[in-house]
Amino acid sequence: MTETFDADGITLERVEEYVWELPATGSMRVPARVFASRALLEEISGDRTLEQLRNATHLPGITNYAICMPDGHQGYGFPVGGVGAMDAEDGCISPGSVGYDINCGVRMMRTNLTHEDLAGRERDLVDALFEAVPSGLGGGGIVETDVGTIEAILERGVDWALEAGYAVRADLEHCEDEGMREGADADAVSQKAKDRGKNQVGSLGSGNHFLEVQRVTDIFDETVGEAFGLESDQIVVLIHCGSRGLGHQTCTDYLRKIERQHGGLLNQLPDKELAAAPAGSQLAEEYYAAMNAAINYAWVNRQLIMHRTREVFADVFGRPWESMEMELLYDVAHNIAKKETHTVEGEERELFVHRKGATRAFPAGHPDVPRAYRDVGQPVIIPGSMGAGSYVLRGGDRSLELTFGSTAHGAGRLMSRTQAKDEYWGEDVRDDLESGRGVYVKAQSGATIAEEAPGVYKDVDEVVRVSDALGIGDRVARTFPVCNIKG
Repeated sequence: MTETFDADGITLERVEEYVWELPATGSMRVPARVFASRALLEEISGDRTLEQLRNATHLPGITNYAICMPDGHQGYGFPVGGVGAMDAEDGCISPGSVGYDINCGVRMMRTNLTHEDLAGRERDLVDALFEAVPSGLGGGGIVETDVGTIEAILERGVDWALEAGYAVRADLEHCEDEGMREGADADAVSQKAKDRGKNQVGSLGSGNHFLEVQRVTDIFDETVGEAFGLESDQIVVLIHCGSRGLGHQTCTDYLRKIERQHGGLLNQLPDKELAAAPAGSQLAEEYYAAMNAAINYAWVNRQLIMHRTREVFADVFGRPWESMEMELLYDVAHNIAKKETHTVEGEERELFVHRKGATRAFPAGHPDVPRAYRDVGQPVIIPGSMGAGSYVLRGGDRSLELTFGSTAHGAGRLMSRTQAKDEYWGEDVRDDLESGRGVYVKAQSGATIAEEAPGVYKDVDEVVRVSDALGIGDRVARTFPVCNIKG
């Protein structure tokens, strides 16, 4: 007898361990699949995630399945933790399935420092980082630019930062797509978006974005850990942010254009927030060029924060950052749609793979994995909460088969920001983290800390356990916070 899971009129059938399917019925173009344990499924079913996933199966050209990762939760139209692969010729590209914070992503920088080297300097370091790296709502960045410079950033990505002295060649070599999306066109980005972006280059923003100094607590795979340059008790730095106001404005601009130009398609979808443009249409091409440009902006944003972090470490520790071997391990992008070639029913097909709150996780040997990691697989970085730590994975052998080469992107929220502020008091959370767990936190407000309290998130250990068990992202190392700054 097939095992099932019922939630508000949606019945999922267990296909194999940790794989649950909603069969295609009615106008659904494909089934929907959720990759989760029953415990995570209970949490995923607590909001509109499953309904949104079912709605996503109606998108034109969607292939195989609409997918929800173990960290899935309700989003704007398309669930966070969602993956959808649409045919690049007969399908669509969907700004609603990418999201507002285009290329919200995570990068990890390793060092040769140990936790002992940091002991006694935690407060100095968190204060210095908070002072040096702009955070919070609104303007202010590490580099304030004119529109001409923004256009160069939009089209060249981290290559611009290299030329401007904010990067070294190895930074590009250890970033997805070497930090530059081809096909980016600054002309496809509105003047309003550029104006919003020109004073925010090199800033964290607000919400769940952060800069975190961590120590490596566990190595699960010694061989891959060595290839990634990780070892126990090592200090690493995690940076999580995206394309700021520029990406948000770009998404808004194209959602409005789709409403005007492709209302017929929009009316066929069960949720207008899934807004999509038909593949091959002028608007689809323009959005893809603008999205790629916003992706480049986000990579430069994280690069400049990393550059400033290197400078802060040099000041605090009194020696050059190079002597501390502060090297980029990897940078992964979320909230993105990329043209990729995948095998579908035995045939190679070009698809727009939408990953909204999901991480690319290509296995060993894939040509798109940077050469430094091609023998072991792409690094995958999974941030947890301030009280639970984070993980480094590598792309799993089954990721292409099951998830179009994808896995989770974090712990996934359990509680809305409004609920969190009702449930927690920021100063109490901060004090508990420092006295109980040795985590030094600094933010623009207590409300921000309350919104990001450890209890707001799902169990990252369980999310990663499921990813590892499925073979879509294999555990390599675990880290735990020492210092954290938030907007």
